[in-house]
Amino acid sequence: MASSMVRATVRAVSKRKIQATRAALTLTPSAVNKIKQLLKDKPDHVGVKVGVRTRGCNGLSYTLEYTKSKGDSDEEVEQDGVKVFIEKKAQLTLLGTEMDYIEDKLTSEFVFNNPNIKGTCGCGESFNI
Repeated sequence: MASSMVRATVRAVSKRKIQATRAALTLTPSAVNKIKQLLKDKPDHVGVKVGVRTRGCNGLSYTLEYTKSKGDSDEEVEQDGVKVFIEKKAQLTLLGTEMDYIEDKLTSEFVFNNPNIKGTCGCGESFNI
C-alpha cells in the first residue's frame, strides 16, 4: 500500500559505468542517510518504493513513494537498515543500478546511475532502455 509521494527529483543518469552486483539496486551512503531522514517523519511507513512510469519525452521515468508494506510482487532491497521496494514493472529496468542522493546549492535529488539506459531526454527526467 503506497501512499504520498516522496518529495524529491529523480533523474536517469547513464554517464557512469557501474560494477556488476548481485543486488537489483545498491544505495550510496548518501542515499541511505536521506531515506532514513525522510522516514523519520513517517513512522507508519517501512520504506520507499521505486517504480517506473511511461511518461516524458523519452519513454520512462522513475517514481519514488513512501510505502507501508511490501507488495506481493515487489522485490525488497535492504541495505544499512533501509528498505527499498522495487515494483515488478521496474525490476529488470533497475537491475545493477546505483541509487545516490546529491545536494548542491540549487538542487537536492535522488540520482539513479543506471548502466542499462540507452538514452535520456535533454533534462534527464526520462529515459529509454
